[in-house]
Amino acid sequence: MSLNPRISDWTGQVVWLVGASTGIGRATASLLHERGARVIVSARSADMLDGFVRVHPGSQALPLDVTDRESLAAAAQRIVADQGRIDLVVYSAGVFKPMRATAFDLDEALRQLNINYVGALNLLAAVLPQLLRQAEAGQPGHLSLVSSVTGYRGLPTALGYGPTKAALINLAETLYLDLNAKGIGVSVVNPGYVDTPATAQNDYQMPALIGADEAAKEMARGWERGEFEIHFPKRFTRALKLASLIGDRLYFAGVHRVTGL
Repeated sequence: MSLNPRISDWTGQVVWLVGASTGIGRATASLLHERGARVIVSARSADMLDGFVRVHPGSQALPLDVTDRESLAAAAQRIVADQGRIDLVVYSAGVFKPMRATAFDLDEALRQLNINYVGALNLLAAVLPQLLRQAEAGQPGHLSLVSSVTGYRGLPTALGYGPTKAALINLAETLYLDLNAKGIGVSVVNPGYVDTPATAQNDYQMPALIGADEAAKEMARGWERGEFEIHFPKRFTRALKLASLIGDRLYFAGVHRVTGL
């Protein structure tokens, strides 16, 4: 049974992807454009966004910084003025830098917090009033937050990153409880290892590594099925879900054994 309204046809769907200059966000924007959606891409890099628009005719670039709430609000207003509505908004902005407690960097931890999590709150402030108005008018939209399996439980080198992703998972669950009755879709995306500039920083072999294009297809499939949690690749994420259910002693020992950290 679907937990969200299914998106059965992408033709004409107004999709705003925040964090679409590289990686999963850009691949998803490209896929949905190919399937007929009216795609708006946002990120800090205007040059990267302009490059996307050049090869995806009809798409729109709205550069912004997710830590600047006013720029997000202005972008949301611009989209509604141009398109009349927002059918799907995806928060895929995020940064990662490996960090362990033996080399804790407060400034870096706060940078990851502000972009990965506080930026999502800034987006909520910009789009929730519009989504609620649409719901009242019988045209509810969908809000999707891209988190990570690192949000399931603590993992080595993810001291700055993991807690922000755990927060996004909790945020999505709470949003679903508040918005589902109004017909607004809410989903959380929890990828495993995806080949992106962020994961390129890892200096170990990443299990079940997939490409960004494959990740985009998994995300679209999840929205089409009306899923709440969209996680992939299943051969990896299911194992992590099982590991999260075991006791702390076994979990910590298993992580040390697998990672060597």
